[in-house]
Amino acid sequence: MSDDLVEGAEAGGQAQERRGRRGSGGAEARRAKRTSRGGGLSMPFIDRKIGVFNVISDEGLEIIEANTDKVLEEIGIEFRDDPESLEIWKNAGADVNGERVRFPKGLVRELLKTAPAQFTQHARNPVRNVEIGGNNTVFAPVYGPPFIANLDEGRRYATIDDFQNFVKLAYMAPAMHHSGGTLCEPVDIPVNKRHLDMLYAHMRYSDKPYMGSVTHPERAEDTVAMAGLMFGEEFVHNNCVTISLINANSPLVFDSTMLGALKVYARAGQATVISPFILAGAMSPVTVAGTLTQILAEASVGMAFAQLCRPGAPVVFGTFASSISMQTGAPTFGTPEPALVLFGAAALARRLNVPFRSGGSLCASKTPDAQAAYESMQTMWPALMAGTNFVLHAAGWLEGGLASSYEKFVMDCDQLAMLQRFAGGVDLSENGQAMSAIEEVGPGSHYLGCAHTQANFEDAFYRSPLADNGSFEQWEAEGSLRVEQRANKQYKRWLADYEAPAIDPGIDEALVEFIDKKKASMPDAFA
Repeated sequence: MSDDLVEGAEAGGQAQERRGRRGSGGAEARRAKRTSRGGGLSMPFIDRKIGVFNVISDEGLEIIEANTDKVLEEIGIEFRDDPESLEIWKNAGADVNGERVRFPKGLVRELLKTAPAQFTQHARNPVRNVEIGGNNTVFAPVYGPPFIANLDEGRRYATIDDFQNFVKLAYMAPAMHHSGGTLCEPVDIPVNKRHLDMLYAHMRYSDKPYMGSVTHPERAEDTVAMAGLMFGEEFVHNNCVTISLINANSPLVFDSTMLGALKVYARAGQATVISPFILAGAMSPVTVAGTLTQILAEASVGMAFAQLCRPGAPVVFGTFASSISMQTGAPTFGTPEPALVLFGAAALARRLNVPFRSGGSLCASKTPDAQAAYESMQTMWPALMAGTNFVLHAAGWLEGGLASSYEKFVMDCDQLAMLQRFAGGVDLSENGQAMSAIEEVGPGSHYLGCAHTQANFEDAFYRSPLADNGSFEQWEAEGSLRVEQRANKQYKRWLADYEAPAIDPGIDEALVEFIDKKKASMPDAFA
């Protein structure tokens, strides 16, 4: 059984189970057995065996690049409330007028030549390391919601207990390669201190790679300091151990908060995802080409600035692009135009020879229903086919990003496993060609009992741990459960079965001591 299809083997179509459906406690009991396992069965990051899909010709991309050069030269980008950043750009040869920075043609692209095309983000368990860039795809969870949602409680503000639960779920989910960042916003902890508890949760309750804090430069410094306690300061200085999300304040602005965090991470050699946050029609033009021009301008300048802070600092060309309803102004998801933007931005990132980030399982639905599923897949499928390297919001996103959904998290993870299986491409080995099966069966018979089928039945097909494929009568006898109800049971099983990965007691003690001292050094602040 191949390593990159571990979950496929565990959840795949098992002929022996199908033959025993009338016994062994029914489909629900077998589903519980399959879905109770996680964490130790983690799939490695995706090494794509399929090509990428392009929606814009090289000539079209050149038009967007030329328009971007014009925007950077003639309009420029504002760097607000950060005199140091303005001085850095001035010394690099940019035209600085007040807070507006304009860039001579070729300056930004020249600076980007030191950005790595691919880099390793190290996890405390080296088996969990991920390669970001190239033909690789890394799935990371939902990021940022202030609310959580589940079938038992409905929608409410998130707490640190919820945050820890989502860290544990991301650890248990086989097709989740990354622990993520702000899985939800724990509002029961002061704003100026919660980043410490969030970071500790990632470091203690998972051994997958994680994201850092960006809400204040000092919180970025805390992230680097805590990483030094876990990995060793010298290792952190020479290796990427955290990745963080730096949003442009679109249109064409970087603010002091994001710039401060960017400088901390870049100077420490840690990765940043430079990601314009776009609601097209409000924060960018209504057209795909116009939006791509602005995205390329903002992302390339942010990545170049990281190189000015430290040449070779790992960066990711990021984008979050949604459309809006021109009638209400509300964000919309799963529509065609953002998918075209995603494909175009991925192609532009490849031309810059830098990794690309987009996402995820996005939807506007308020519950994990058909709308949530359709809209999520209309974003995830383009993300996979565009060759996205770092997929944020891959699982758990609900209500336009306002809520992290427990049920949708495991429903999305099921889809991620399917996408990972698809990205493995077609097996053309001797076993994959299956000539022995065709020769054995011949005309007019069937393949169920042939040697090749018996040797491959365990991992021949992906079998969803959530979908119900039994008869109507069997489904009805087992409670007529909808998929979100089965997902409710699955996330609870994962949390019940969770066991924390081992951590060096000395490292754990040092982290706790750092957190306690840091919290004691400042009064609580809730704004």
